[in-house]
Amino acid sequence: MKRINILSISMTMLVFASLNVSAQIKLSDIFKKVTQKPGTMTAATGTPSTFEIGQGIKEALQIGVSAGADRLSVKDGFLGNLAVKILMPPEAQKVEKTLRSIGLNKLCDNVIVSLNRAAEDAATEAKPIFISAIKQMTLTDATNILLGNKDAATEYFKRVTTAQLIQKFSPIVNTSLNKVNAARYYSDLTTQYNRLPLVRPVNTNLTEYVTQKAIDGLFVEVAKEELKIRGNLSARSTTLLQKVFGYADRKKI
Repeated sequence: MKRINILSISMTMLVFASLNVSAQIKLSDIFKKVTQKPGTMTAATGTPSTFEIGQGIKEALQIGVSAGADRLSVKDGFLGNLAVKILMPPEAQKVEKTLRSIGLNKLCDNVIVSLNRAAEDAATEAKPIFISAIKQMTLTDATNILLGNKDAATEYFKRVTTAQLIQKFSPIVNTSLNKVNAARYYSDLTTQYNRLPLVRPVNTNLTEYVTQKAIDGLFVEVAKEELKIRGNLSARSTTLLQKVFGYADRKKI
């Protein structure tokens, strides 16, 4: 009878031990899944298909150009960003220096603020043009961008959108320059300067100048976003982006 009891107790202990080990394994599996870092999923590894490369590049660029355009199209988007802030036209910088030296700082500041306000107005029209260029991108374009230089996407946008941006921006800039009295401020500035003895008169097409500077500023911001996607792992916010740009990273090693 004692042998039967001992055997029964031993079997019970083995069962509980087995259940405990099984529970530990399941808890361990659950813990691994819960603590798994983003970007380590199986779906984010391997070689992406041509279609995935196309979709991944388009997704990344749409995120990037939207962010860049949005930053510039608000008040102080240009004026408060030293990388893209529009200064006096080169031929007028001597004018500015001279006028500031005789106390006309306010006049110079008014001109600079008005130029940047015009660019900020125009930037609101940039996003649809960029998005259209992304939609028209071929699979070859996407692959070349993915495996190309760090500014391959920015160069693509310069090539396919600059003419459209000039056409779209120019009337907006012209309207905005008039709205914020830029032409009057600039006319006052050049008139004051041209009255000085022995100076060469200065004339500038403000609409052309601000339009080009606004477009240049957009491409500066697009380039920033492109570098972020290429070099910052946390910017790859979806499984597709992780897979596509992870593949590009491996190809460049």
